[in-house]
Amino acid sequence: MRHLHVTRSFRLRLALLGIAVLFLVTIAFSSMSLRTARVDLTEDRIYTLTPGTQQIVDSLRKPLTLTLYFSDHATRDLPQIRSYEQRVHEMLREIAVRAHGRVRFRVIDPVPYSDDEDAAESYGLSPASGGSNGERVFFGLVGMDGSGDVPPQSIPFFDPAREPFVEYDIAKLLYELGMPTKPRLGVISTLPVEGNLVIGEPAWGVVRQLDQLADVTTLDPASLKHIDDALKVVLLIHPKHLTEDAQYAIDQYVLRGGHLVVFVDPDAEMDNAPLIDSRGIVDDHDSDLRRLFETWGVLYDPTKVVLDRSQALTIELNGNTVAHPAMLGLGAQDLNHDDVVTASLQRVNFSTAGFFELAQDTKARFTPLVQTSDDAAVVPAQRVRDATGDPSTLLENYEPTHERYVIAGRLRDTFRTAFPERREKGHLDQAAAPGEVVLIADTDLLSDRLWIDVQPLLGQQQMTPFANNGDFVANIVDNLGGSTALLSIRGRVNSQRPFTRVRSLQAAADRKFLVKKRELENELYDTQRRLAELQPTKNGTGPSTATAEQRREVEQYLQRKLAIGKELRDVQHQLNAEIDALGLRLKFINIVLVPGLVAIIGLIYGWRRTRRSRRVL
Repeated sequence: MRHLHVTRSFRLRLALLGIAVLFLVTIAFSSMSLRTARVDLTEDRIYTLTPGTQQIVDSLRKPLTLTLYFSDHATRDLPQIRSYEQRVHEMLREIAVRAHGRVRFRVIDPVPYSDDEDAAESYGLSPASGGSNGERVFFGLVGMDGSGDVPPQSIPFFDPAREPFVEYDIAKLLYELGMPTKPRLGVISTLPVEGNLVIGEPAWGVVRQLDQLADVTTLDPASLKHIDDALKVVLLIHPKHLTEDAQYAIDQYVLRGGHLVVFVDPDAEMDNAPLIDSRGIVDDHDSDLRRLFETWGVLYDPTKVVLDRSQALTIELNGNTVAHPAMLGLGAQDLNHDDVVTASLQRVNFSTAGFFELAQDTKARFTPLVQTSDDAAVVPAQRVRDATGDPSTLLENYEPTHERYVIAGRLRDTFRTAFPERREKGHLDQAAAPGEVVLIADTDLLSDRLWIDVQPLLGQQQMTPFANNGDFVANIVDNLGGSTALLSIRGRVNSQRPFTRVRSLQAAADRKFLVKKRELENELYDTQRRLAELQPTKNGTGPSTATAEQRREVEQYLQRKLAIGKELRDVQHQLNAEIDALGLRLKFINIVLVPGLVAIIGLIYGWRRTRRSRRVL
């Protein structure tokens, strides 16, 4: 009987074959079982969905289709847009994976003059100009419900300026697709925001805009005793002379998790109540929510108005243009660009507004949405009312406090009741979870005069906004009217990571340039002063001597100017050299050093294994 002799080379080939088969089996298994596995190695985990987004995706019950329209060819010379598209693409793909088949994701390149381009425009996507060869750039998202019960929703364009809120915008679109009806909104107001059809006064523009976003219900403050939990958001506008039952209803609504927006005002200019009623009671047209504010730890004085001369609006008064320091046009620098409500706004106008602060002993958190500049001052509201005929008097003896006053902000806390003595059925002493209330110290921002120009057109009123007041209110309602999961999604970091080392080098060079620039300006001033002194005078100074000295002075200045210019170029060259050296070091580390170390470690490991194998044999 012959024995089969298996050579060492045969065993090696058999082992290699087994490894190859095992590799293929592993790849096939991982592609089947690890399809949803992801590892986010970015520092700020920008590709990981927040719990709020995950909750919205998990709650989807109907199949959805998300279509990303992106002009791939037109953006080949726009690296920032392409980088942002990659982040959006990865986030949408992660959502599709998380949905386990309930979300279908696809990408379409709407090339010019194609059916895809027509479809993108029909869904309301807004192309941007500036693409390659003058092509339009589409970069938007369309979401459709498979059942057709909900109209398509879209993000017209992924603006890079809103990159920190891209996850919020996408999650909001998913939430709206899964919500077939408008959210219910309650309005409690002592101002005529609903208009008066009897005398032909239309509703305020803000209310007409909100009618398109939500199902609006008006609540009578005089008879209010309970607020329905079905109301997603309640706007409390100018709460003056509220009954205790009405305040208690508001208190319990907040404790049950309701979303409240409070508009108070130290001088509501749209308040049409008589300043002195038939009983002789004076009405200063101010409003407050003192009992609830004190319980929430909010400090607000209804007798104080904040002025800001650097942000004053100009008004026409008796044929003259006058700056009104109590009417404020607060721009992008005064808005919180880390909050989704105010991130995209450019200007919000206020008039005779108050301000909020937090009590020292409160545990609540107050996030400003709108603030004045540090050139603001606080005056009694009566002084503002007295200056109605001449607002310039408010600038007399103006003393800024160099503080920024919060006109609007988010208050977050686990709220407690302001009525612990009441023990009615269903009474709550404390909220079960942290809640949120938005506070705004002005009601006049809601009036049409501060943000829209209304003109008749073909029998209809055409509204042309000149400020973002309506967008501000709509964003608040839109944000609070969503689910609690949507509210939990905050702004994320930008995916564009700066080269901090290069920036530090540039900052150092800028400081050097600034010093040289000041030296040049000082020398220029001294030279001009010297030249003025050398000008011929009327007392007989010889022009020839003065002219010769002038020439020498000018020659010295020109030589020094050339020398300083050379020093400036040397500083710039040094900066470029440092940046180039940094780049070379990074390239050496990434291309040579790290691969070389890996190769050396691999060779050492292989050599040691070979030695051990030889010793065994």
